[in-house]
Amino acid sequence: MKKSIITICAIILILLTLASCHTQTVKLFVGRYTQPGEKGLYIFDLNLEEGTFKLLSEADAGPNPSYFCISKTKGLIYAADEVMEFNGAKGGGLTTLSYDAKTGTLNKVNELAVPKGGPCYISLSPGGDYLLLASYSSSSVAVVKLDDKGIPQKVTDTISFTGTEGQVSHPHMISFDPAGKKVYLTDLGLDRIVIFNFDAVSGYLKPIENGIVNLSRGSGPRHFVFNSAGTKMYVICELNSTISVFDVDANGGLNSIQTLTTLGEDFKGESNCADIHPGKNGQYLYGSNRGENTIVVFRIETDGKLTLSGRTSCGGNWPRNFVIDPSGKYILVGNQKSGDISLFKIDEKTGIPDYTEDYKLNTPACLKF
Repeated sequence: MKKSIITICAIILILLTLASCHTQTVKLFVGRYTQPGEKGLYIFDLNLEEGTFKLLSEADAGPNPSYFCISKTKGLIYAADEVMEFNGAKGGGLTTLSYDAKTGTLNKVNELAVPKGGPCYISLSPGGDYLLLASYSSSSVAVVKLDDKGIPQKVTDTISFTGTEGQVSHPHMISFDPAGKKVYLTDLGLDRIVIFNFDAVSGYLKPIENGIVNLSRGSGPRHFVFNSAGTKMYVICELNSTISVFDVDANGGLNSIQTLTTLGEDFKGESNCADIHPGKNGQYLYGSNRGENTIVVFRIETDGKLTLSGRTSCGGNWPRNFVIDPSGKYILVGNQKSGDISLFKIDEKTGIPDYTEDYKLNTPACLKF
């Protein structure tokens, strides 16, 4: 009898050990605004089975690494340092770090000055050979050439934009479309989207003919996403708290087909939209409201238009950025003013996030997997 009990206990112990060894985790990367001497880039482990996350490491990614992008093929992280002076010179910064996917450790490998200053967004070209940066404070964008190892070499193009009728240009996001054919820029200050061709040999951005799409004055287009086919673009507007849906034609042109508010009918007060992402299966679209402090959820219909599904509290104050994990089960929200990262589990039937837990971290600004 005792031998049977011991055998059963041994089997259970082995099974538990095997289960723990095969616990599925993914790496969450977080950038934040910093004070002098502070580290600004963090790696967390998200446990997909338990719905928990823990800090693995932190590293110096330069001052105010408020946005970054990742090259999984090169094992590199490119952080846009949102400052007007970098390493004693006027301009913004670009800090490159290598990361070890197994240990979750980070090491700084390169620093490069970015002309003008104040870069708030950075994206990687589909071929992994260029970086695009949008600089809100200096009304400019820049292109950076990468070498064969993915290390930044030089700035190949810089474009400055002038304001009109009392408006100041504030580029906020610049990125390629899913097919890598066109580059799109949201100009929050001039209420427009600018469309470019990209010369991969020279590293130059070239505005296309009739490539300026105007939105309503005072809307403040901020971030955008495409559907998987690249036939629809969804733009979240910071200043008037709306999402606009565009048809994307064969030449990359945009045609507005729907605009709707992100705020609840009973909300009174000021609120500014920030981030936007689709769910894993493309059935739902999520946006963040800073002020109302919610994550709003829309169902994406078969024609690409949106229908409100619901909303939930962001778990803190000022949801600047959020991300959905690769499994599509969880959403993590960086609440800038309350200083926390809130974890939610997504309801499969409604798409509505349900609060789980949070981690205290001052001024989180960018979250990515």
